[in-house]
Amino acid sequence: MDALPEFRLVRPPSLGEVVKARAENPAAQLLGGGTDLLVNIRRGIVAPPILIDINNVEEMRTLKANADTIEIGAAVTLAELAAHPEVAMHYPVLAQAAACIAGPTQRHMGTVGGNLALDTRCLFYNQSEWWRFANNHCLKTTGDICHVAPKSRGICFATFSGDLAPALMTLGAQLDLVGPAGARSIALPLLYIGYARQDEPITQSQGDGKHYLALRPGELIRSVRAKNTPGLRSGYDKIRIRRSIEYPVTGVAVALRREGDVLAELRVAFTGTNPRPVLLEGTGALCGGALDARVFDGLERLVRDQIMSMKTTFTPGHYRRRVAGVLARRLLMRLFEESTPVA
Repeated sequence: MDALPEFRLVRPPSLGEVVKARAENPAAQLLGGGTDLLVNIRRGIVAPPILIDINNVEEMRTLKANADTIEIGAAVTLAELAAHPEVAMHYPVLAQAAACIAGPTQRHMGTVGGNLALDTRCLFYNQSEWWRFANNHCLKTTGDICHVAPKSRGICFATFSGDLAPALMTLGAQLDLVGPAGARSIALPLLYIGYARQDEPITQSQGDGKHYLALRPGELIRSVRAKNTPGLRSGYDKIRIRRSIEYPVTGVAVALRREGDVLAELRVAFTGTNPRPVLLEGTGALCGGALDARVFDGLERLVRDQIMSMKTTFTPGHYRRRVAGVLARRLLMRLFEESTPVA
């Protein structure tokens, strides 16, 4: 890694001052734990002239959880989230996802907001400046080609790898945003617009691996909220080549509700496979009966249709999609078996 370029650090004391600082400095970037941003700066991928430190903004440090609701500020650290007893008790999928991100040092620094807005990446974009220069730059930096899919007609296929987003999606989370135009709340899936479809133009609601967030100019994540669903059993699992230092080959969050021997409700979400976290569509059709071959075959079809075949540094593309389906099936079986049947 190269030395950090010069930048100015500002520490606004309140949320209002953060919004003002961003509006006055459009090229500035927010600094939480810096576990992703500072690495990208050292690699020469980005060079923001100003960093806005949000760690001491009280309005973004909320962490409240009980049997009914959960609210998490964007500046809460991953370690705080993973260790919170009420989160582990009532929202285990979220505690498990936070606990398996990177290593202990990164979890004590990294923040919830940073993980939700994590930069997309691929096996080319991840490399150092000198490596990328020697092999030609890509669409996400200063180049004009996607090295993952060279025939993509100007579409970037970098993947989203944040672990918290799929976990929160299975909880039906809402995102609280704030910016120069005021505050608004949206369903979490609406934040992510990275579809990377070659036959459709990039718009404000459908982007690619480079244009992957629906944040408006100067807008930032303040907090994320969710309501608990009685009887819902949830969990998170992922696979990576090297623990603690690798982004997931794929991560899967599953939440289900069992009534007797019937699968009454099923939610499945993935990360590390597409330019956005994917909340699997069509799982409702798999419910209403026993957990049998019909459910597993249907789940495999949904994964095959909605999860992209993306290669990594160590694995071919088809491996990533196949392991996504295997992880989802294993987690579904485990959670169903652990659920107490409700008559």
